[in-house]
Amino acid sequence: MKYFLLLCLSYLYLSANAHVFVYHRFGDDRHQSTNTTLKELEKEFIYFKENGYIVVPMMDIVNKVKNKEEVPSNWVAFNIDDSYKSFYENGLPLFKKYNYPFTLFVYVEATEKKYSDFMTWEQIKEASKYGEISLHSYAHKHLTHLSNKEIFDDTKKSYEMFVNKLGFKPLGYVYPYGEYDQRVKEEIKKFNFEYIANQSSGSVNSKSDVFDLNRVALVGNVNLKQKLKYKTLEATWIEPKQYPKDGILKRVKVKVNPKYKKMKLYLSGHGWKDIKVKDGIIDVNLNKKLKLSRNRVAISPDYYTISSKLLIK
Repeated sequence: MKYFLLLCLSYLYLSANAHVFVYHRFGDDRHQSTNTTLKELEKEFIYFKENGYIVVPMMDIVNKVKNKEEVPSNWVAFNIDDSYKSFYENGLPLFKKYNYPFTLFVYVEATEKKYSDFMTWEQIKEASKYGEISLHSYAHKHLTHLSNKEIFDDTKKSYEMFVNKLGFKPLGYVYPYGEYDQRVKEEIKKFNFEYIANQSSGSVNSKSDVFDLNRVALVGNVNLKQKLKYKTLEATWIEPKQYPKDGILKRVKVKVNPKYKKMKLYLSGHGWKDIKVKDGIIDVNLNKKLKLSRNRVAISPDYYTISSKLLIK
C-alpha cells in the first residue's frame, strides 16, 4: 500500500499542469481577431473564481518551474500582449475589480512614438501598481527574419528604454507574433530574463523549459473547459528543426514516452492524421508541401495533450 501511494503521488506530481492565458485587446470591436469583450472577460473571471482556480502572478509559476517543484493544476496566470490602450481603458478596471494579477508585455516603439492605439508610459506606470510589466520587443518585427545582430540590437534598445522610462528591469519576454526558433531563443536569452514565453497551446509543469513557456490565447467567445484541457506532451523533436528550404516537410521524427503506441500528427493546412509510435519513436515520412509562411506541426495522443513545432518561412 505504501508503494502504491507513493506511485500515485508521483503521478500527480508529474501530471500537475498550470495554464498561462494570453489576451490582446479588450472591448475593442474594431479588431475581432484579437478582441475580448468585457462581458466575455468577466464571464471568464467568474468561471475561474467559481471553479476553484487561483490566479497567480506569472513569476509564481516561473519560480516553481525553476525549482523543479509541482505547479498546482488549479493555478492560472494572465498575460496581456502589446500594451494596447484598450487594456488600460477597458480591461484593467475588471482586473482590479477581481484583484487578479497580470503581466503586461510592452511593445516599446508603439509607446515611445505615441502610437494612438497604445498605452503611454504614464499609463504603463499606473498599471504596474496592479501587475508585472515585461517586454515584447522594440519594433515588433518577425524575429526569425532578422540577423542575430538585429535581434540583439532590437532587444537591447527595448530593454534600455524600458528601464529608463519605468525605473525597473523587465523580468520576462514574449516573442512578437509568437514566432521564434532556436537561434532567436538563444539571442533573447543573452539578456538574462527570468523567463521567455511562446504562444503554443499547452500547459506549464515542473519539467517545462523556463525559456519556452506555453501560453494559450483567449479571444472571442471562449470554451474555457476545453482550453483548460490542454496539457504539455513531453517530447524531444529530432526533425524538423526549421522551415525546409524547398518548402516540403519530408520527415517528422520525435521521441516520446514508450507507453504510446499510436499518436495523432497535425500539420497546418493538412489537418490531423493517425500515426504509429514504435519503441517511443515517431518517424513519419510526410513529403507534404507547406501551404503557409507560418506552419505548425504537432503531435498528440488525444488532441489536447500536445507538443508542437513552429516552422516559419
